[in-house]
Amino acid sequence: MTSIDLHVHLAPRGLDPLGPPLLQQPGEAVAHLDRAGLDEGVVSIPPPYFRQPATAEWVRAVNDGILRAVDGRPRLRPLAYLPLEEPELAAAEYDRVRTEPRFAGVCGAAGGRSLSLADARFGPLWKVLDTDSRLLLLHPGTSPDERLSPFYLHNLLGNPVETAVAAAQLVFGDVLATHPGLRVLLVHCGGAVPTVAGRWQRGVDTARPGVAPLTENPLVALRRVFVDCLAHDPALVDQAVAVFGEDRMVLGSDWPFTMGADDPRGQVSHRGTEFVRKVASANAASALASHNGQPDALSGYRQ
Repeated sequence: MTSIDLHVHLAPRGLDPLGPPLLQQPGEAVAHLDRAGLDEGVVSIPPPYFRQPATAEWVRAVNDGILRAVDGRPRLRPLAYLPLEEPELAAAEYDRVRTEPRFAGVCGAAGGRSLSLADARFGPLWKVLDTDSRLLLLHPGTSPDERLSPFYLHNLLGNPVETAVAAAQLVFGDVLATHPGLRVLLVHCGGAVPTVAGRWQRGVDTARPGVAPLTENPLVALRRVFVDCLAHDPALVDQAVAVFGEDRMVLGSDWPFTMGADDPRGQVSHRGTEFVRKVASANAASALASHNGQPDALSGYRQ
């Protein structure tokens, strides 16, 4: 079966470079896959591109540029960028790229300055992503908390928190339960979510202020979410499996960033060969399946 890294970054071609130089080198992304013994990589733009002013022209340039970046390299499968701080623009851009068969799904910023994912203005976007069963990778872009400036905390603490903020909005806004076809992927092993999921459930059980009745309880809704394996801690991987389910974890390296893992399989190797195989292949196929009229068949191509 085809083995896939679902958390690889690449810069769009034709725009000013942002981030490490390796982001501009798709050949190096393929070399990363070779070193890790993987068949394919799902590539998304890195966080610095989330922080640019979201205009229709910019978003179009990003998505056209990421297609150019992977041109001729079928092992690299791009995600289209949707600016989640602008739900109407995000919906319009998805409509533009919806039937482009080269896109394996879509991506956007988790938390940060993005609009709450529970906002009603996202309704049209969630509806069409639900209909298409389209993968939505949520990746933290920035933390608005200035207290996290020292000690690299904007990344070490801010990233997991912002991912949890986005997940909480989807859970407590009933988005996941009312759009069961939506395939959300949280990077960095779900951020802080595995450690706070029980607390979320307690908040519902005790009817805390501001917590409305939900179609599905948090611990049920979270079983709809995919997460990558990038925890840097076997115990946290195990906790994520307990929260999300063993059929919901996929490989994610975060290449080429230092906070990533050169060998994403190593993040889950303590759980045994069968689990590693499932995470690398079967779970990836499930996350990437779509019903948008362009079946997302896994190529199995080795370059």
